[in-house]
Amino acid sequence: MSLRIILSVSIGIFAGLFILPSSVLENTDIIIDVGLCILLFFVGIDIGRNKEVLGKIKKMGLKILLIPIMIIIGSIVGSWIGGLLIKLPLNESGAVGAGLGWYTLSSMMLTNYSTELSALAFISNVVREIIALISIPFIAKYIGYVESIAPAGATAMDTSLPVISSATSPQTAVISFVTGVILSTSVPILVPIMINLPF
Repeated sequence: MSLRIILSVSIGIFAGLFILPSSVLENTDIIIDVGLCILLFFVGIDIGRNKEVLGKIKKMGLKILLIPIMIIIGSIVGSWIGGLLIKLPLNESGAVGAGLGWYTLSSMMLTNYSTELSALAFISNVVREIIALISIPFIAKYIGYVESIAPAGATAMDTSLPVISSATSPQTAVISFVTGVILSTSVPILVPIMINLPF
């Protein structure tokens, strides 16, 4: 699975650089949205075929909230550690980590604060998504299904969901979707809180 993802991204980069005309590249947002909707439609079919999944999720109850909470804590603490290594203030590194993989929103939110920090948030969160797409199958196979949701962050509900779904189980796919919704909702709250910390 990971090899197919790496090949797809590599072929896409090559096509974008050398093959596709600019008229196609101008409409990539629409193409991505349509492709993503088709992928999510088939993920939904796969989840819907397994009728026990929703019952299992109900039994988990509020425990399901622990997953996004731990992802938020891990992302922010990890970004603080990274910030210390590159001598970035804790509020700035925390704001980058609070993007949780949602590179478009986090970078836009930080534009008014600093262009450099906005660019760092964009690059960091794009790299997070690429690493997630490559690492999810390995994490699912060697560590655990639920653990494979963590690298995806906010993208666990959209771009990373098909990879999580194919590498894990329908139950994990539903947990992933719920986690992604919670994390995506948290980004616009957490980024301003982090950037306004007094340290």
